[in-house]
Amino acid sequence: MRHDVTFPLYVEVDEIYNLACPASPIHYQYDPVQTTKTSVHGAINMLGLAKRCKAKILQASTSEVYGDPDVHPQHESYWGRVNPIGIRSCYDEGKRCAETLFFDYHRQHQLRIKVVRIFNTYGPRMHPDDGRVVSNFIMQALQGKDITLYGDGEQTRSFCYVDDLLEAMIRMMDGPDSFIGPVNIGNASEFSMRELAQEVVALTGSKSKIVHLPMPADDPRQRKPDLTLARQMLDWSPTIALRDGLQKTISYFAQLA
Repeated sequence: MRHDVTFPLYVEVDEIYNLACPASPIHYQYDPVQTTKTSVHGAINMLGLAKRCKAKILQASTSEVYGDPDVHPQHESYWGRVNPIGIRSCYDEGKRCAETLFFDYHRQHQLRIKVVRIFNTYGPRMHPDDGRVVSNFIMQALQGKDITLYGDGEQTRSFCYVDDLLEAMIRMMDGPDSFIGPVNIGNASEFSMRELAQEVVALTGSKSKIVHLPMPADDPRQRKPDLTLARQMLDWSPTIALRDGLQKTISYFAQLA
């Protein structure tokens, strides 16, 4: 069923996973007003649907709610350091507002909610023009193009393979209603962008050169989840190492390149 979540949806459901919103900067910055509408109006409409159907609803929130953090690693009690008027804020603040709505619906209407904060995720079936770093590096390497690093390449991210993410989300949804989150979902292994680029080059056997471009505005320097709560409450930890996940992802993209 194809539907725009910024408009109400009239169906009968038992559970809702609200994942609607572009997550790549080049996509969410293309139409920032619509990005904010997707997160905010979309959350209102899905929460309204859950309220009418008495359904349990999960919000796919994001590590971007922490902004450019001055706490490392990021734990769920950290309120974040977000620029509310920057070019990334349509996504960051949209997701933060969606969390607010979820918790207010829970408090005001006793809605059964679940909130997960997803850190960088990758894997097969990403769009080749996704615009985020893993797909960018792999496609550039497979096509023999220069691999573009922004800034000095020392900014870090923690990459979670999609299968690990899905397992955590299902455990969260299937868990007791008393645990609503938010809970970080990601991988605690931290890699610099330079290390990621070098790993992709090695795994693809590419002759691509690494080149440097200016840093985008408000791009976080560090990003790493504190997974203590996920381990305690979901009995979950990621199991797929970056090298193994990259090999699976490269195999997929090699069919497209």
